[in-house]
Amino acid sequence: MSRTRTERLVNLVICLLSTRRFLTAAQIAATVPGYEHDPEDPKDHEAFQRKFERDKAELRELGVPLETGTDSVFDQEPGYRIAHREYALPDIILEPDEAAAVGIAARLWQHAGLAAAASSGLAKLRAAGVEVDPQATLGVEPVVAVDPAFAPLTNAARDRRAVTFAYRAPEVDDASTRRLEPWGVVCWRGRWYVVGHDRDRGATRCFRLSRIVGDVRPSGRPGAFTPPENADLISHVARWSGPPPQRTGRATVTVRPGRAAGLRRWATATDGDTLTLPYSDAEFLADQIVGYGADVRVEGPPEVRDAVIQRLKEVVTQVERATPAVAS
Repeated sequence: MSRTRTERLVNLVICLLSTRRFLTAAQIAATVPGYEHDPEDPKDHEAFQRKFERDKAELRELGVPLETGTDSVFDQEPGYRIAHREYALPDIILEPDEAAAVGIAARLWQHAGLAAAASSGLAKLRAAGVEVDPQATLGVEPVVAVDPAFAPLTNAARDRRAVTFAYRAPEVDDASTRRLEPWGVVCWRGRWYVVGHDRDRGATRCFRLSRIVGDVRPSGRPGAFTPPENADLISHVARWSGPPPQRTGRATVTVRPGRAAGLRRWATATDGDTLTLPYSDAEFLADQIVGYGADVRVEGPPEVRDAVIQRLKEVVTQVERATPAVAS
């Protein structure tokens, strides 16, 4: 949503909350910034009506209780207002540990690329009088990583918009193009998957996000498909993935003293700060190791070390893309 439209919606909510009367569209146009137009100009007035209809639908979709009615039987034109009792949040009481847990969850989702959703949730709690400290840790630092395809796929699933991407299956060397109607993105055994309808195969398919090559490109218009109701995406991924693989591999890592408690618990053998970690998937293990940054160094085997190096290169690339170039 553009900043201009966001400001207009906020102004509209403030206007409708500031009065108990039903305000007509003409009164709203004369009061709320962003709706200025010439009512005598048919095209200008029609553009205002379309804009106002979209905004009303947006507010209702956001859960704002927008009412339509009149203050008197003599009123010729219906008006609009927001029901105060339905709009106000009930009292929310969180214990100190619960409030701290909310702060940790917000930090975790910021790491996962959902900073906007986390900030929105914190804002709603603060509006209800609940102070939540997102810096609270309780001695725990959340570590979560997502693939670059996470954000575009979750956005496409939300907008019900088809996507196209290149996908490299484990049994083939070259990536193939896939066209998918995404229903949702889920995490299974530490991996992120997208589930949806594969247009080329005419069947339900799921894809591991780490195997998507390059950018995820939206195609077609939003609202182009309707996902099945009550679809159990996790169960579909579980059936597709099969039984959990056996951890037959062994990796050796060196950690800084007093650090990487999670890996220490994972280890099957320790020699001071040298750990032996069982694994079945080198890429999955690399994802866990990278989350500890410079506190962990991989000694071997090469497949794990190479997977960690590849992920660190991807992190550098993402940072470089997000950092604006500075003129010399």
